[in-house]
Amino acid sequence: MIISASRRTDLPAFYSQWLMNRLRAGFAIKRNPYSGAESQVDLRPEAVDAIVFWTRNGKPLLPHLDELDAMGHRYYFQYTITGLPRALERSVPHPLKAIETFLTLAKRIGPDRMIWRFDPIAFTNLVDEAEHRRLFQKLAEALAGSTRRVVISFADDYKKTKKNLQAAEGVQTVTFLNDPGADTANKERAKRFACELADIAAGHGIALEMCAEDMDLTGTNVRNTRCIDPDLIAQLFGTAVSGRKDPGQRKACGCIKSVDLGEYNTCLHGCVYCYATDELAQAKARYAQHDPASPILIP
Repeated sequence: MIISASRRTDLPAFYSQWLMNRLRAGFAIKRNPYSGAESQVDLRPEAVDAIVFWTRNGKPLLPHLDELDAMGHRYYFQYTITGLPRALERSVPHPLKAIETFLTLAKRIGPDRMIWRFDPIAFTNLVDEAEHRRLFQKLAEALAGSTRRVVISFADDYKKTKKNLQAAEGVQTVTFLNDPGADTANKERAKRFACELADIAAGHGIALEMCAEDMDLTGTNVRNTRCIDPDLIAQLFGTAVSGRKDPGQRKACGCIKSVDLGEYNTCLHGCVYCYATDELAQAKARYAQHDPASPILIP
């Protein structure tokens, strides 16, 4: 079993004490986001093949790494750093602080277990193509040697995502490049831009991969990836897991099946393009209900 911690919220940043309490107890209760049904998840090390930490701030987990290792848990990070302006990412760590934590983690667990994410990408009047390229270049320079892989994706034109982006301070125009509804010119622009970023990444010893995008990458230096990847898990930990695609993910997503411990509308980073949080005020209200001693994230 793979534990996803978590696509739905930033567990390491905001709920690390709860997560450690659950790992010590050997179980957690998760709630189905659609039916509301609750079920118990076995978190004993012998039941968990790997934990995938999705985060923008892994610093709260740093003091617990020795304990995680002593328990026998295997884990790696999907770590997002973009450097976008506060109008789009209201409460994420400053890029310099995020880089510092990333480098500290990489020194502690190795660059192969630190996957940098530069996503999702949407062009706006605040961050156009040139600015995305500049930010990517600076981050690639700073993270060189501390990661082997960077994952990018393009923002999807979900109704709430579009609404929140367009309502952000200073945003006047938004272009979704590779959404199913995007025109051919924008899809070609997305492919070209991905290849440009791949060239930059390669110059710093980093391979660029694409997440959950239905794009023909034949003949390019970009490949579609699986963020929860059986090949990577085998490479890192010598553990064989099923390669069956997770049926609960999007069609273009190649990730294998995992169990997510998070809940929607509980992340406090305030990223306006986030598909997992509708409104920051709602997330703050739910966070106020959180009890680190509870077996479920939000009682």
